[in-house]
Amino acid sequence: MRQDLVGYLFDSLDEKERVEIDLARQNQDVSSGIEKDLAAIQRAIEPLKCDDGFIDPPAGLAARTIAAVKQSSVSKGPALSPASDSGSIVQPRIWLDRTILAAASIAAIILLAPLLFEAMEDARATRAQQNLQKVAVALQGYADVHGMYPTPPDAGPLSRAGLYAPTLVSEHRIRPDDGLLVYPGSALNEKNFQVPSREEIEAAVGTEEFEKLIGLMGGDYGYTLGYRDEAGHLKPIRNQQRSHHPIMADAPDASGEQSSNHPDGAHHIVYEDGRVERIWVTNSTLDQLHKNDHLYLNNDGKIAAGKDMEDAVIGDSHHQP
Repeated sequence: MRQDLVGYLFDSLDEKERVEIDLARQNQDVSSGIEKDLAAIQRAIEPLKCDDGFIDPPAGLAARTIAAVKQSSVSKGPALSPASDSGSIVQPRIWLDRTILAAASIAAIILLAPLLFEAMEDARATRAQQNLQKVAVALQGYADVHGMYPTPPDAGPLSRAGLYAPTLVSEHRIRPDDGLLVYPGSALNEKNFQVPSREEIEAAVGTEEFEKLIGLMGGDYGYTLGYRDEAGHLKPIRNQQRSHHPIMADAPDASGEQSSNHPDGAHHIVYEDGRVERIWVTNSTLDQLHKNDHLYLNNDGKIAAGKDMEDAVIGDSHHQP
């Protein structure tokens, strides 16, 4: 159906195709995606409005066309002299036609490139959401067995947000090379990133390799730093099935305000109850991402464990609670 949306906007579909799209626009399950695609196509064809209306044909067009047809139909005999009347008319016209065709091709590329790019980015974001749904299932399975989600140690070199990933690998809940923890098209994805096991991380403590491992072990995603009680002790991360409490998200960039995983601003959030949400934000709409609780900072404005049970903080792989 998606390939018919351009024809739908130009009113060039047959009745059956148009009715099919009209019905799909009324279907709540798919209407949002269709409306988004229609809006993107509409923006792409907006410049074409300057060519609305009827254009009078150039004077002598019919005569030149007949002369061009006659010239192309001649298969034998002497060629027309460049100095002849028909040749002097036809040859410039052929080059003009070629120029117009080239210009039209370039214009089509310019108009459709943004739409193609947007479709590719939307596909990547959808794939990332599907991958995170699988990770959420793995986390839920871990919590069912251990009574809590993977929780970093209270202190020490292994007290890092990204330790959740090697923990899942060591329990065979995700594979190190399945690509679930890399954003499609990211630098890590291009390098065929593999999640290290927890045993590899522990064996590397005190070496230069350790610093590299802890910076990458969580992939392109961040994980909850949990919270500390009034005595300062890091509490186990329990699964309370809260639909509003995040445990994973796209890892924050250096600003601690948003993620740079997606060039168009898509942010994925995994909640305690296993739900995965995708939010599209820009610099001017960050409030949609942080809402009533900053996603990447605690109530003191720091990248650290939350100040209480409801203070959720998503840290990058190397961040410590």
